[in-house]
Amino acid sequence: MTIRRTAPQKAPHILHINASSLYDGSQTRKLSQYLVEQITANTPGTTITSRDVAEGLPFIDEAWVTANFTPAEDHRADQKETLTLSDQLIEELIESDIIIMAVPLYNFSIPASLKAWIDQVARVRKTFHYTEEGPKGLLTDKKAYLIAASGGTAIGGELDFATPYLKHILAFMGITDVTIIAADALMADAEEKISAARSSIEHHGKKHQITA
Repeated sequence: MTIRRTAPQKAPHILHINASSLYDGSQTRKLSQYLVEQITANTPGTTITSRDVAEGLPFIDEAWVTANFTPAEDHRADQKETLTLSDQLIEELIESDIIIMAVPLYNFSIPASLKAWIDQVARVRKTFHYTEEGPKGLLTDKKAYLIAASGGTAIGGELDFATPYLKHILAFMGITDVTIIAADALMADAEEKISAARSSIEHHGKKHQITA
């Protein structure tokens, strides 16, 4: 008789990214936190890193670009210092199994603070590299959730420039398993749409349940 043993499932590590300029009144903050809670409830041992980009991230500048395109072995001390935050943000991504990104739509796109985060983490030789077949992402085997909310724009509609861009940049870095949970056009029927988003979150939270 052959006995097959499967390796025990590992509790995931979540990277929870908030980008809303609102705090108490932010639906993306509330709904993304609800997803964190649903996953942790279904998956004991889950660990979490929280990154609130709305608190402020520096925009890349000439010193950053120069340091980024200088080979690591040739970095001066000041160039290493310039890239310290970027290295930290990338390490948070590398260590994560699940990325939960709270995405409010501002003027049909993403907040500037979230774009600043993307510019810090989308780095050649770190999160993607170039091959003869073109660029290839290095962040594989990760799950991402985009918790998107808007006042009047339909998520997935022709005026939504936020979620298609985020799906593209995540795929560019190797993260292709992306689920969008929307609470959109909240100026009409907000209560119903938030309730539907919460139901979807509960459904997806159960997918991460660890079985013996």
